[in-house]
Amino acid sequence: MGQVLVLNATYEPLSVVSVQRAVILLLKEKAELIEAAEARLRSERFSIPRPLVIRLVYYVKIPRRISLPVTRRTVLARDNYTCQYCNTMPPRQKLTLDHVLPRSRGGKTTWENVVTACQKCNGRKGSRTPAEANMKLITEPKRPRYVAIAALSSLEARRAWDKYMWE
Repeated sequence: MGQVLVLNATYEPLSVVSVQRAVILLLKEKAELIEAAEARLRSERFSIPRPLVIRLVYYVKIPRRISLPVTRRTVLARDNYTCQYCNTMPPRQKLTLDHVLPRSRGGKTTWENVVTACQKCNGRKGSRTPAEANMKLITEPKRPRYVAIAALSSLEARRAWDKYMWE
């Protein structure tokens, strides 16, 4: 049925829950609806918009950030499975990870230095920087604010969640 992003009272991402759990939090007035899909959830006597993002009405203290590892899966999810040079969405098996500052020049595998690239663009760029290869990045690579980036499901949910996910 889908997933819902739960924000703390301070609008920081807290967790991802099922739509059913989100509706329960809304009905018990423990959370408020921030973003909703066009679809509605209906019962015989009740109808509410399908939640995409909810915010708790009380603050929950959370431990310091958990570091999300830089892996193929998490980088592809962060970049929405889209080449960051030509803005195409080839099949996942045709996507690669590209180091903006190549490893051969001392570039590290960090969130700020790794992007998703199609095989054609990655080959064209080679061991050069994007400026040297006369290629421009669609978006600058950033560290995700929250582990839930790997759990993004639909494009509609991604659009609603994006403004809460990045630093």
